[in-house]
Amino acid sequence: MIKLNKDSNSPKMERASAPGIKVKKYNIKGIITIEAALAIPLFLFAVICLIYLIEVRNIRLVLHNASQSAAKETVEDLAVLPVFNSVKMQQKIIKNIGEERLERSLLDGGTSAISCWKSYYDMVHGEVNICVEYKVKLPIPLPGNYSAKYAENIKMSAWNGYQDGEDTEGEDELVYITELGTVWHRSATCPYLQLSIQYVPYTGLGNMRNESGGRYHACERCVIGTTMTGIYITQYGDRYHNSLNCSGLKRTIRTIKKSQTAGKRGCSKCASE
Repeated sequence: MIKLNKDSNSPKMERASAPGIKVKKYNIKGIITIEAALAIPLFLFAVICLIYLIEVRNIRLVLHNASQSAAKETVEDLAVLPVFNSVKMQQKIIKNIGEERLERSLLDGGTSAISCWKSYYDMVHGEVNICVEYKVKLPIPLPGNYSAKYAENIKMSAWNGYQDGEDTEGEDELVYITELGTVWHRSATCPYLQLSIQYVPYTGLGNMRNESGGRYHACERCVIGTTMTGIYITQYGDRYHNSLNCSGLKRTIRTIKKSQTAGKRGCSKCASE
């Protein structure tokens, strides 16, 4: 039999017993306090995580819209000068969002957290491939700086003003050659003819690879002495350049009849199509 002691300010429980037997008393005053101490912090942490997730979703949406707007501007620039400038692309994104807004956001590093060096202009398919990478801080209550990587990928058709004419079959077919080249090309947009030039920061060169997976080395013609802050690279090349006017970035293309290509072989990319 259990009896509740109503004489005390705090609830106590007594067990009825025979005379001469000690009565055990149970004080349950601190149980509610312990539960509150555990539940309230967990509830507050859950609310903070929810707010954090909303902010992450917001910054991703803002960056995607800003990248899309910058991509449209880049396509217009490529119609005048077919050189993709990843640094300029980054500056356009920052300008579209606002430097102050980015510095106050969850980006791990503010404006410097945005990287566009993986973006490139594919002249073969006439497309601009935009890849914007960035890091977002994670609210982990542990020592150290924790962040998550995100990327926004956008593909947009580029306008180049080029339109294929009607092909002529046989030996009278018009093909394309370069001044010192040993092959002939059926398409004027072959990647070996139309170099996809990118302007990238020199500091990130160590992490960059060409289409074959190789590293970039200094050009013997234009890289003399100190390397500039920004350099030029191509999608299929293995050299980086200080000058856009370097002969290593130029192609002198002329059109001849296929019957005049004696001693030259067809391009492995476009002549077999």
